[in-house]
Amino acid sequence: MGTHVIKMPDIGEGIAQVELVEWFVKVGDVIAEDQVVADVMTDKATVEIPSPVSGKVLALGGQPGEVMAVGSELIRIEVEGSGNHVDAPQGKPAEAKPVEPVAAPAANTPPARAAVPAPACQAAATATATATATAAPIVPRQAGDKPLASPAVRKRALDAGIELRYVHGSGPAGRILHEDLDAFMSKPQTATGQAPSGYAKRTDSEQVQVIGLRRKIAQRMQDAKRRVAHFSYVEEIDVTALEALRQQLNQKHGDSRGKLTLLPFLVRALVVALRDFPQINATYDDEAQVITRHGAVHVGIATQGDNGLMVPVLRHAEAGSLWGNASEIGRLATAARSNKASREELSGSTITLTSLGALGGIVSTPVVNTPEVAIVGVNRMVERPMVIDGQIVIRKMMNLSSSFDHRVVDGMDAALFIQAVRGLLEQPACLFVE
Repeated sequence: MGTHVIKMPDIGEGIAQVELVEWFVKVGDVIAEDQVVADVMTDKATVEIPSPVSGKVLALGGQPGEVMAVGSELIRIEVEGSGNHVDAPQGKPAEAKPVEPVAAPAANTPPARAAVPAPACQAAATATATATATAAPIVPRQAGDKPLASPAVRKRALDAGIELRYVHGSGPAGRILHEDLDAFMSKPQTATGQAPSGYAKRTDSEQVQVIGLRRKIAQRMQDAKRRVAHFSYVEEIDVTALEALRQQLNQKHGDSRGKLTLLPFLVRALVVALRDFPQINATYDDEAQVITRHGAVHVGIATQGDNGLMVPVLRHAEAGSLWGNASEIGRLATAARSNKASREELSGSTITLTSLGALGGIVSTPVVNTPEVAIVGVNRMVERPMVIDGQIVIRKMMNLSSSFDHRVVDGMDAALFIQAVRGLLEQPACLFVE
């Protein structure tokens, strides 16, 4: 038997260190070739680290949340044969070949992976264990065993009064999925697994380690608020005509071209308005004291997933058609929410559009996505009585809550820009007049 050492691979782009996000194996596990053993995170995305060999895990090189240098020892595996690692004589370092990484999305929860085939005897043992577990009563985890679950799963369990330690997790490393909650709630529970009353006295608490995507979000938000001179501007927009046009286009072309949401119209309004306000479609390098005004409009579409906020980028929105941009927005949102967006799809935006949809509220104060200098926020659409030509009429109204970097964008320019967007949305025919 020999030892094979997997070193932290060189992921490229000049990256010297990465954060270890999650292990999918533990010491003593027997793993197969090409099985994913860990997720690591760069500044832009999560990367899966597969094992190039089969064998037994001897040691893990770090803990989740630890920042590791490229080339450092990640995992040690016992293999048949001589392996790639020998004890170094006289204090000399041993040699080990790095493993090739596999690109994955920017999230601290891994995407669905193809199952690694197991030997027949192992598969039979697994099937027997599964059957036994299915028939057995619910056995809670020990007090010190923290169940793994995404924030969305935890919130859903909390709302339902379910203690996650009673729920069997079928995901990687025992992670509890929404399907596991469905299965748990569909079966009658024993007394120990009974959901407590919503008004029962509680003394429990939970500590959540800030790692992976959540750490990146926290760092970026803190950095943005510390460095950017934020100011926000809110304007009310009558979108009655825009909604009528959207519904008419969907009725006529929805089956053949796809349904349109408000987002592609908002993107179109930004593109047209930015022609007269190039100082807003810009990025600011505050260390070099250089403002770069971009001809291309790369719109970041803030997208909320189970693991946190991601901003996939609609590239060259200025050259896309209404339906072309709509299709690409849908594709990017799906990729982000399913944790399949690439690093290239999550970087390079020049202005960001953010919307909370039906939860948009009346007013929000979005945080500028540095190094950009502007972010446009969309609030909830509501019907309200408005006075037009002395008459009270019902109109569909929506607020735009936008924030700007006051170091680069003057208040007058920001107001004029939003008023230009307002005019385009209230007179939607102007969106298509060159």
